[in-house]
Amino acid sequence: MAPFYRGRHVLISQTCELSIRSKYSIIRSSSFIWQSSPSTSKPPPTLPTITHIPYTMAPGILVEEPAAQLPQVTKSNLDAPRHIFPDGIRTSGQHPPLYDVLKPYSEFPKEITGRTVWKRDDFINNPEKWVHPFTDEEVAELSATADAFIASGTPLTGISKENFVLPKLGKVLTDLREDLLNGKGFILFKRFPADVWGPEKNAVAYMGLGTYLGYFVSQNGRGHVLGHVKDVGDDPTQIHTVRIYRTAARQFFHADDGDIVGLLCVHRAQEGGESDIVSVHNVWNILQKEHPDVAETLTKPIWYFDRKGEVSNGQEEWVRQPIVYIENGGQGRLYCKWDPYYVKSLTRFSDKGIIPPLSEEQLHALKVLEDTCQQEALHMVLEVGDIQFLSNAHLLHARTAYRDFAPPAPRRHLLRLWLATPEGEGGWALPMPDSHEKKRGGIQVNDTPPRAPLDAE
Repeated sequence: MAPFYRGRHVLISQTCELSIRSKYSIIRSSSFIWQSSPSTSKPPPTLPTITHIPYTMAPGILVEEPAAQLPQVTKSNLDAPRHIFPDGIRTSGQHPPLYDVLKPYSEFPKEITGRTVWKRDDFINNPEKWVHPFTDEEVAELSATADAFIASGTPLTGISKENFVLPKLGKVLTDLREDLLNGKGFILFKRFPADVWGPEKNAVAYMGLGTYLGYFVSQNGRGHVLGHVKDVGDDPTQIHTVRIYRTAARQFFHADDGDIVGLLCVHRAQEGGESDIVSVHNVWNILQKEHPDVAETLTKPIWYFDRKGEVSNGQEEWVRQPIVYIENGGQGRLYCKWDPYYVKSLTRFSDKGIIPPLSEEQLHALKVLEDTCQQEALHMVLEVGDIQFLSNAHLLHARTAYRDFAPPAPRRHLLRLWLATPEGEGGWALPMPDSHEKKRGGIQVNDTPPRAPLDAE
């Protein structure tokens, strides 16, 4: 792939071998060699090679000399140390896509049909199609299983289907999982007794439900597998460091770094904080008809996503990728990975010429995408005891800004799960190196252990 920039820097190819030579860095790929800009007055002296390190990085990134920090040794996520990861599985974390299997725009569908394509009018007056109130029997089964789990003394991070058995409700959740992955992609449960049970039982019962849908993954650099969507006073204008879920600001349409996201409402806001969801496949059909230029832009791997400092040793501060993909095998479906906050927060790098700034083409595309999602969205209000489960593969979701009640009333509070559904267990065939891993996706920083705090930290 052609480089984006050239200057008095080292230009790194997509997959390359880095040779560290004193103060000079040379980048080798299978087809070319770049080194410090030829604009310098004399070539670097020949120096003995110190070491060779296999290194993978997005093409076109400029790296100031000396060479970047060495990456940590690759570890097996499926055989992680149990004294750190109770179930022996580490969250895989964020990865660049497999660039060589990404499809060009010409191979994307002109129109998508099937169960994943839906419009607001299909559901707005038909709650029976997407709302499931828990029955008294289901609540009783969930309550008894949660009590037994708490009595066992098992840490919450060690919860699984095997130690959280739901003979009847489990069948409902198994059917739901198929619809989340391959159907409309969302469900709203009601009558979870969040205002009756305490924080621990709420967390246990909620995570227990989640184990029937996927494997919980870490949601941030702290290792939180139970997240808390709550305004903790962070400044939403500092988007290069602040995660918006920790503020009361509006969240634009986006997808999270897990195959399924769950949200349990424990406390409502005084005003706002309402939810919108949209079918990515319906949005794609509209873009193909009305804005094919935007559709094409979304397929290009030109989008840099900020990692906001949540990186392991040797990893880059960003990931370069497209917004929409085609499955790498599987059913060849269109998959979306998007969050506008994460592409707008990289000016600390683009202002220095390290990565390209957003182009006019990209700015236009992200505006049209957001406007189209707003136009097509299904709106819902989460009440206390509601649980929303959504697919992150073929849905985008958003939240309006909100205002909390004045103290001492509790602040708006949602418990969040990110759940992984690996390719070998019915999940989508993602063009990612971890598609087959049980806990694919998520955010993992080095060996940060999983944690399930009962409130925001």
